[in-house]
Amino acid sequence: MSKRRYFGTDGIRGKLGQAPITPEMVLKLGWAAGRVLAQGATDHAKILIGKDTRVSGYLLESALEAGLSAAGVDIRLLGPMPTPAIAYLTRTARARAGIVISASHNPYDDNGIKFFSSDGSKLPDETEAAIEEMMQQPLTTVDSARLGKAKRYEDASGRYIEFCKSTFPHRLSLEGLRIVVDCANGAAYHIAPLVFSELGADVIAVANEPDGFNINRDCGSTHPECLRRAVREHRADLGLALDGDGDRVIMMDGRGEIVDGDHLLYIIALDRKRAGRLRGGVVGTLMSNFGLEQALRAHGIAFERAPVGDRYVLAQLQEKGWELGGETSGHIICLDRASTGDGIVAALQALAALRESGKSLGELKSGLEIYPQTMINVRMHRRFDLKGSPPVQRALREAERELADAGRVVLRASGTEPVVRVMVEGRDASQVERLSRQLADTVQRAAEEAA
Repeated sequence: MSKRRYFGTDGIRGKLGQAPITPEMVLKLGWAAGRVLAQGATDHAKILIGKDTRVSGYLLESALEAGLSAAGVDIRLLGPMPTPAIAYLTRTARARAGIVISASHNPYDDNGIKFFSSDGSKLPDETEAAIEEMMQQPLTTVDSARLGKAKRYEDASGRYIEFCKSTFPHRLSLEGLRIVVDCANGAAYHIAPLVFSELGADVIAVANEPDGFNINRDCGSTHPECLRRAVREHRADLGLALDGDGDRVIMMDGRGEIVDGDHLLYIIALDRKRAGRLRGGVVGTLMSNFGLEQALRAHGIAFERAPVGDRYVLAQLQEKGWELGGETSGHIICLDRASTGDGIVAALQALAALRESGKSLGELKSGLEIYPQTMINVRMHRRFDLKGSPPVQRALREAERELADAGRVVLRASGTEPVVRVMVEGRDASQVERLSRQLADTVQRAAEEAA
């Protein structure tokens, strides 16, 4: 496949005002997507647009709407909605596609655009490539009689709230639990607290007053100290924190200890195995903790690793016919419940395990020993060929030789940020810290010399 111009591992993303996230290019993207995705439609195709709470969402929504209309596609505007909600509503509304305007866990001045197909899954690579190819063509507008129309999608949030609640066993309740819900000032601010309170929990909502600029700022799944303060202040039984677009979640027990994506996969997998509902094994990523792999296998549960990125986890699940997978960051996919990663749904699966077992969240995660792991992000000014750098490859081999079978090293370029991620994992924390710093320094020097 030819090199992509715009699409990365999670749609198109960048800083607002810089290509490709400019009004002109997003207008053209809407038109190109409309032309490609509407092919074969006997009447006006219908595409949904949702967004998170960034101030730039208004601008990009209008640009997409204009481009889609010019291509003769009808638009249904959802307003602020979590990414997995848009996937769900695209499927249930029988729309041709869904479009999400969001940069997930990034700061407010970034933004991005990603697409879901009619079945609520990420677009195939071939379709993204076709959209990029169409963007190279001159923009033409259909006749006035065939222009697309835009309407608000009525009660989108209510429909999604009911869907989330339906993934929690009907015979169970969250009554008696005090739960802190950190909404990251993002797309789930008006949804997540209602889901958990309607299931019976005493909910304390925090970071649920978005102003367009405070999304992910010192809150949400990437800043757990906000959740920890609230859990302790309110003496809550547990807490959960979503990211800006609601497709990731981390949880926290009553002592303020983090329950990350690896813990959640462990808790959910063991609960499903106990109930005889675990189909196959679990898919993690190259960054999943080695302790998770060992703990699952000790319980007779197969574990496989995919490249980093939820689309690769999903592809491996589909290839194997399995249902449960995810990333340490808290992007958890339960294919028997949803077509994509969903922070609220994942939290509900963990809470169901808690209720079924009668144990606390801390007790449920205690069987998983997390190996010391250090991640260093080395910022790059331009893309750097890790595999083609002899100094980096020598340092990598030396680190792997020293760790032997008691740890792992992963070097990878981020698909969403201009950084190289250096991860070292092993039983000895001081050794892990030393090796990760040595590797990061080597990568930094080699990248500067190659610039």
